[in-house]
Amino acid sequence: MKKVKMIYEGKAKKLYKTYNDDQLICEFKDDATAFNGEKKDEIKNKGEINAELTNILFKMLAKKGIKTHLINKINKTDLLVKNLDIIPVEVVIRNKAAGSLAKRLGKEEGSKMAQPVLEFYYKSDELGDPLLNKNHIFIENLATEKDLEKMSEMAFKINRYLKKYLAKRNIDLIDFKIEFGKDKKGKIHLADEITPDTCRLWDINTQKKLDKDRFRRELGEIEGAYQEILNRVRN
Repeated sequence: MKKVKMIYEGKAKKLYKTYNDDQLICEFKDDATAFNGEKKDEIKNKGEINAELTNILFKMLAKKGIKTHLINKINKTDLLVKNLDIIPVEVVIRNKAAGSLAKRLGKEEGSKMAQPVLEFYYKSDELGDPLLNKNHIFIENLATEKDLEKMSEMAFKINRYLKKYLAKRNIDLIDFKIEFGKDKKGKIHLADEITPDTCRLWDINTQKKLDKDRFRRELGEIEGAYQEILNRVRN
């Protein structure tokens, strides 16, 4: 499969048309950004690591019955994916308090919650991906009630499968962001990626951060943390 034309470049990935209108090539980059692009750098081999992690985790979820956009991995940084109509609502699942939730609720980072929390965010770099409720989503026609019900159902299932899978590898799934898209038949699929860029992943025993927070907070050992996650997930 060959790249025909780049149709999108984001903070961490590029999308290319192929000769098949139903398929795209997703290329993972080494670029790293934080705080809506204010902080920029490169993380060595991040593109290769994130492509392989997404390949492994999406295949695992597919075996559990989760529809995903992944078709196959082409090379070290490129995945062949289904061409979906992306729903501009990002879904975040939080298992422990961290990041913006800890700040909003005045909770200590890492504190346990009675149950997973689901949040919606507007997929808009220009607006800084603001937090949404259902009324916001409906007045902007970003998604339907049926869409949100399906996305929420899938998100909670993904959380259960991921938590169990990662826990066996001594990884604590603190929170994660996912995106969804529709195929031509209107079926909703998991899209985008599942990586240390989009998840908070801590060592279960030491609670050491093994994700993008090492870049955001200048904690060092960034490349090593990403590689550590891949090493564990591969086992």
